[in-house]
Amino acid sequence: MQAYQFERIYSQMEKEFGKIRKGEEDAYAMLLFPMESNALKIRRANPKSNSRRLREAIGLVLFDIKSRYTGEAYDVEAFRDEDNRKLEEALLMAFDPFTNEVIKSIPGMPTEPAELREYYKEPIMCLLRIRDSIDRWEKQAGADGYFTFIEEYMGSQISGDEMKFSVLAEME
Repeated sequence: MQAYQFERIYSQMEKEFGKIRKGEEDAYAMLLFPMESNALKIRRANPKSNSRRLREAIGLVLFDIKSRYTGEAYDVEAFRDEDNRKLEEALLMAFDPFTNEVIKSIPGMPTEPAELREYYKEPIMCLLRIRDSIDRWEKQAGADGYFTFIEEYMGSQISGDEMKFSVLAEME
């Protein structure tokens, strides 16, 4: 896979699933918070896992998700390194039943491709929103601007190293 193909995943997923507009984040807070707090915990423990590595990790997660609901395999190993891999796993721990055993054990977790596609819609939208935020904060505050913002915005609420998660459940 070439770099331009890797970068296209963001626009492809946005076209397929939509995105969260600025100001609409509160409706997705239950999923955004675990993703962002997990990423911040990794950043604190590993300073090389910076905002730019988080953007790469989001691309890797989007390919992980796409492979789960399509059954296609994507060769993204050339884009994975130790620093973005840690962030990739932290993001997946927030919502992915294939990564987080606790989520996997919840009755009714989807397993079929069509169900998985629907299940992943909100996480994908959240990931794309985080990516937009990374881009904005890097322009305003430099290479690690996103984590500087997150640390100031909600850093005091995040402690420990345990990965948090959120499960999307339908209420009957």
